[in-house]
Amino acid sequence: MEAKVILLVEDNPNDELLTLRALKKNNIKNEVVVAHDGAEALDYLIGPNAAAMPQVVLLDLKLPKVDGLEVLRRIRAEERTKRLPVVILTSSNEDKDLVTSYDLRANSYIRKPVDFDQFTEAVRTLGLYWLVLNEAAPA
Repeated sequence: MEAKVILLVEDNPNDELLTLRALKKNNIKNEVVVAHDGAEALDYLIGPNAAAMPQVVLLDLKLPKVDGLEVLRRIRAEERTKRLPVVILTSSNEDKDLVTSYDLRANSYIRKPVDFDQFTEAVRTLGLYWLVLNEAAPA
């Protein structure tokens, strides 16, 4: 059975570290591939040398080069990735970001809690749902 890879798309080194620590604290041992901007994420998913499909994408919205909403738009436009679970994991409090994310068929929208314990619990729940309980569409 193939390992379930998590694609974390995050440009903030502190948020990246926080997410990786929260995953580790919750014994989520899946490989985590980190893309530091939207262009890197798109290259990983749909570029000419696209890698194996991740189980889930944790996508920040405020990214350099290509913003998160455009990354989501392109993921949904491609046959290979249109059913890929995408969880928006952002600090944005903008209602328009929330609405647009769901309009673009995000699977979930989570605002990053400021408190580490709350963030760790959110990551635990994410891991349980998307890596254990959720049944992904066949490739």
